[in-house]
Amino acid sequence: MLLSRPHLSRQRPSRQRRRAVIAGVVTVATAALGLGLSTQFASAQTTLRGAADDLNKDIGVAVSYNLLQNNAQYRNLVATEFNSLTAENAMKWDATEPSDGNYTFTQADAIVDFAEDNDQTVHGHTFVWHQQTPSWVQNLSGTALQTAMVEHINTVANRYEGRVDSWDVVNEVVSDSNGAMRDSFWLRGLGEGYITTAFQTARAADPNADLYINDYSIDGINAKSNKVYSIAQGLKSQNILDGVGFQAHLILGQVPSDMEANLQRFVNLGLKVRITELDIRIQTPADANELQQQANDYRRVTEICAELADCSGVTVWGVRDGDSWVPGVFPGYGAPLLFNDDLSKKPAYNAVLDALGGDGNEEPTTSNPVTTTPPPSGSGCTATLSVQSPWNTGATYSGTVKANQNLTGWTVTWTWPGSERISNAWSVQGNLSGATVTGSNVGYNGTVASGQTTTFGFNITKANGSTASVPTVTCTPA
Repeated sequence: MLLSRPHLSRQRPSRQRRRAVIAGVVTVATAALGLGLSTQFASAQTTLRGAADDLNKDIGVAVSYNLLQNNAQYRNLVATEFNSLTAENAMKWDATEPSDGNYTFTQADAIVDFAEDNDQTVHGHTFVWHQQTPSWVQNLSGTALQTAMVEHINTVANRYEGRVDSWDVVNEVVSDSNGAMRDSFWLRGLGEGYITTAFQTARAADPNADLYINDYSIDGINAKSNKVYSIAQGLKSQNILDGVGFQAHLILGQVPSDMEANLQRFVNLGLKVRITELDIRIQTPADANELQQQANDYRRVTEICAELADCSGVTVWGVRDGDSWVPGVFPGYGAPLLFNDDLSKKPAYNAVLDALGGDGNEEPTTSNPVTTTPPPSGSGCTATLSVQSPWNTGATYSGTVKANQNLTGWTVTWTWPGSERISNAWSVQGNLSGATVTGSNVGYNGTVASGQTTTFGFNITKANGSTASVPTVTCTPA
């Protein structure tokens, strides 16, 4: 089990990465996990991590706290194949400060501990975003909203100063419409200056961390990337921006032909660039030709970064196809990552390895391999709801699913007794809008070991002044 430890101030790892892989051993979270596992590499170039270390680049992955906690094979692969971690959800505002001044760092601490125990760097994600931000923040405006933002950045950045190498300070601030600013509660409440304030605050809170602006659909030269370029110019002129993150949530066969030129123009501003959330979705089921095209696309994106001296690295947004966010958001699409659900390598894995200068024909050999003994089976799952932040016409709810047996998926159902209706939700999908709710896990939170829990959340609307009810929830294993 992943255990959080007391917060300690630690010295940041050298930007010139310590090459534990070349030394021959990676210790897989021995302090946090108590596993005593080591992996010997036949060659530093037979893993993504070894090849990236030789280039002094990051090869990163977005990780799930629950999977790191409950799946030993997943932990082992994350430790041996990647030299950089991004918390998929555990560092976002709803996870770290769900209510005003109530900070919860258990999950984020555990991921940072894991990274340090395995000589990996951490790319922090994210301080300021219009999604996964609690309703108590969204309902603020003016001075109160700015104060909340500044205090949140200060608290989180101070906690991880010297431990997190870089941060996505603001995320997705440009809309998809002709390069206009996104019409978010941040923009409406504070104006465009909130971006500068966020970067100024982050710079003061951790002067040594690299600070990034991060967005999607900016991989090629277009109206949206032009707007990000303009914002980056202004922030760079104030010495409060170090880099630009290109999410690169791509569709099969659609790597922009001008992607390299686009990244180069940001480098020419004196900025670092980083592929922060790479996945390449395919209309499912994927055939062999499509998987090979996906491999070619992954190779091209990785080569662009490998050939740019100021590209700090590539992070893929998840480990296994089944854990990806893609099917829940783009129905009919999936298979976007480097590993199958059984953690076997896809053609895209070998393409990335080749692009990093590695040798995909050799396999690493392991000593003391991990074997997972399934916990005893129980009787399905249970679920509960709790009201986190009520207001006159709505409320934020937190849902918890507890596994009484090993789960590969779950479904929760309940009926609202009154006027409550879900307005938006996260980490759950299904028929959510009516009086009767039937919700299921999304890709990343369906696998839950017996005795462990996972969470989801949502906002509701309700009659003005009525009390937010807490209905009884039925949970069924998938």
